Amino acid sequence: MADEAKIGTPWSDDELDAIVADYFAMLSEDLARRPYVKSRHSAALMDEIGRTHRSVEFKHQNISAVLEELGMPWIPGYKPKRNYQAAIFGAIDRYLTGRGIPTYEQLPPTVLNVAEEGDVFIAPPPAPDFASTQPAPLVSLLRKFDPVERDYRNRALGAAGEEFIMGVERKRLIGIDRPDLARKIRWIAAEDGDGAGYDVLSFEPDGKERLIEVKTTNGSARTPFFLTRNEHEVADSRPDAWHLYRVHLFAQSPRVFTIKPPLDQALSLRAETWRATPI
Repeated sequence: MADEAKIGTPWSDDELDAIVADYFAMLSEDLARRPYVKSRHSAALMDEIGRTHRSVEFKHQNISAVLEELGMPWIPGYKPKRNYQAAIFGAIDRYLTGRGIPTYEQLPPTVLNVAEEGDVFIAPPPAPDFASTQPAPLVSLLRKFDPVERDYRNRALGAAGEEFIMGVERKRLIGIDRPDLARKIRWIAAEDGDGAGYDVLSFEPDGKERLIEVKTTNGSARTPFFLTRNEHEVADSRPDAWHLYRVHLFAQSPRVFTIKPPLDQALSLRAETWRATPI
């Protein structure tokens, strides 16, 4: 039962630590495809800390919003809400500092099952306005747990995303009655290394090459990504063939949006770090 004396009062660090830990416990169950009941978790938490159901649900949505900014999965039933209270950043910082950010490299086998093309591809999201949407404590958290750097260094995640796109492309070509081209698809990054400026060699229906650079994240479509100078140069030199496939929500329900050159018109590029977001 809620403690009426707490209604409208700031959450303590102990209360915030409790809800963050419980959120990550539910998230682990969700990612592992194990059943759990959110209402039971909420009821137990309300009994523990004496907060109302509305307050607990709102805080869950705040946590989802911070995790989305960090390029991490979040619980689908708790839609991100960004009208943060500053103390939530400290609680998430304490949790991740103590335990580390899960890499989610051991993905459930269902993740690599290739969905129908129409179920996978979406339109690029609007570019976020970083200056106006990110409060200072969130900016500090992003510097500490940098999603762009984390995804770039996560080789297992990158390889899994490329393998996923190999399957998507095979299915696309078979679906347009070009199984001959589907058999010619090559995983360039695995076979020849990372220097080509693209990861997968696929084909258009007429047999022309489609050069696919795959960028994968467990975060949302809004998560920025790292673009190398070589990738940019290959995109500029072969604009008719080069495609960027941004795979996101990979650990939960993979979705893809695509971007074509010229990249300077399609992406917001922060040149000092070559961090990219769709425009």
